[in-house]
Amino acid sequence: MPHGRRQPDDGPVRAERVLIVGVLLATVNDPRLGLGGATAATVDRPTANPQAPAFGLRTTPIASGPRLDGSVVRQHATEIADYTMRATLDPDAHTVHGEGTIRWRNASTQPVGELWIHLYLNAFKNQHSAFLRERTGGRGSQGPEDWGFIDLRRLSLVDRTGAAVDLLADIELRRPGDDDETDARVPLPRTIGPGEWIDLEMAFDDKLPSIVERTGYHGHFHMVGQWFPKIARLEPDGSWAHFPFHHLSEFFADFGIYDVTIDVPASYTIGATGPIVESRVEHGRRIERHRQGDIHDFAWTAWDAWQSVSDRIDGVDVRILYPPGFTAVAERDLEAVRFALPYDAANYGRYPYSVLTVVHTEEQASEAGGMEYPTLITTESPWLTPTGVYVPEIVTVHELGHQWFYGLVATNEAMWPFLDEGINQYAEADTMAAWRGEGSAVDLLGLCVSDMALQAVSGERAVHDEPVAQAAASFSSGANYARLVYSRTASVIATFARVYGQSAVRRALGIYARRYRFEHPGPEQFLAVFAEVLGADVAGTLRSALFDRGWVDFAADGVWSRRAQSAGGVWDRDGKRQTSAAHDEDGWEGGVIVRRRGTLVFPVDVDLVMADGTRRRETWNGNGDSVLIPWRGSSALCAAVVDPDERVVIDANIENNRAAAAGEEHFASRTLERIAYFAQIAIQAISP
Repeated sequence: MPHGRRQPDDGPVRAERVLIVGVLLATVNDPRLGLGGATAATVDRPTANPQAPAFGLRTTPIASGPRLDGSVVRQHATEIADYTMRATLDPDAHTVHGEGTIRWRNASTQPVGELWIHLYLNAFKNQHSAFLRERTGGRGSQGPEDWGFIDLRRLSLVDRTGAAVDLLADIELRRPGDDDETDARVPLPRTIGPGEWIDLEMAFDDKLPSIVERTGYHGHFHMVGQWFPKIARLEPDGSWAHFPFHHLSEFFADFGIYDVTIDVPASYTIGATGPIVESRVEHGRRIERHRQGDIHDFAWTAWDAWQSVSDRIDGVDVRILYPPGFTAVAERDLEAVRFALPYDAANYGRYPYSVLTVVHTEEQASEAGGMEYPTLITTESPWLTPTGVYVPEIVTVHELGHQWFYGLVATNEAMWPFLDEGINQYAEADTMAAWRGEGSAVDLLGLCVSDMALQAVSGERAVHDEPVAQAAASFSSGANYARLVYSRTASVIATFARVYGQSAVRRALGIYARRYRFEHPGPEQFLAVFAEVLGADVAGTLRSALFDRGWVDFAADGVWSRRAQSAGGVWDRDGKRQTSAAHDEDGWEGGVIVRRRGTLVFPVDVDLVMADGTRRRETWNGNGDSVLIPWRGSSALCAAVVDPDERVVIDANIENNRAAAAGEEHFASRTLERIAYFAQIAIQAISP
């Protein structure tokens, strides 16, 4: 290398993204752990100006939106489905006997003559259920060792005289040619008009499966989720948003009040949705009543080995339930909540409930970990997880974020999972970065890996396979569901944050979360908020990235540099024709071609690197297939680096972002020389 020249610096991000490839080859791709690919320092930048020249600074300010104070946040949901239930656990038989009432209102504009009721435990009844037929990889693919199911014993409509009219005689548990029993149709003896309330009485028996996904038992440990008959959501136009329990799908329901009394052996500790309003021990049984409004689900756990630690965080009573021997990990869970709860509340609106229960599952029941319910989340990680490998923190932060992007916003997770898991995956990575910095996934023995770096690598692996924005059951595999719904959505949003400014994207997400609290928004509402804050063109790019398999690959191409020369040729001047030869002048001239492949358009920075070590930054607005950036100066141009700050997280190939002039090929190979070394360190640091 000639004296005085230096290589363009990749920064920590570029090495990070390359080494993660090695990690992914050695680590299970569990979206709950956020394992998936790039990071960079986040810089607020003004919105791109489509009228700006091909390169140059952007100056158009971000459009202003509505104020994000408490006045724009709804304080309570509209009650539609209220559940009053009693649940009695037999921990030896692993059964729950339930009984109670549902008070339901037709909140649509149309009369209805039927109900649709989800019986989700039947997903584990036999191998003909939709859930077990659709095992395409990912969580729950092993199936239960011990079957689970729900049997309705009574379902009655209380008529206007107070008499109970049996509904079980006409219930339709299955569709023709399909043995799935998770989505039941219930004809009604009369139509229910818009705005009318009805009361249902029910009794049911659950047989919990061995832990398979989200629910079940292991020994005396019981996680009781999706355990009661649950009325599907009736849309405003009178159509039912009902569906079987698909393998890759989660849930969708109306808000209401849940009043649930749980009856377990006295030696058992209970963790459940909502605060305890009554508690007593009698006849060798522990009886707790939990009551919570403004929610759309209820889950609980019971175990005779639970230990606990509690704290009051941001006005919320937080309780961690954990297995024996997990004290250190439980403290890490609690520390994660101490940071994330006020951070998320500041970004997305105040957490409206008085309690939060975090359940850290035992290792043999990890399939129940990494799940969200209103005011109750489950997390996971081995008890010996090294400090600096932030698995318990990431899972806890992710599931806590679901209190907003699932719980409060309450989108249709089955139809549009990216609005739930994807936005929340970005929120997770953003929270972890704010808390832990560049080493937000791993910070151990000198190795720093960011959570967002993992998302970028994972999401890129499936970008051409299928769209991000589609129903959960439409994905070809569990792996692609994880890569696209979780990681690709997160890295797309991160790209917008880094290109157009983190404060702008945080503002858009904050408006979305506050404006649509309790409202069940869809993709159009999400995109409209981005258009409001960042402009219609930017929102159009976001739509393409999510709906149209949008992708982008910036590349540096054709760097050249030579001595500046005077112009030679034939000249007509002052009535005379003169011929002059070109000759060298002081200084150098050159340029670089920057190409944009793919369907997405982003403004991008380009660093021109000189032989004397200086740099000059230009900015291309990204319009068109390519741009020639000319250069003239006192030192030779030796290399160009496209997107030096790694703002375009979803750049499909970062290895072509660097190019060198002839004779300077070493400038483009620095990262590749380190792949094996970094991959080996990463595998050793993260693997058990």
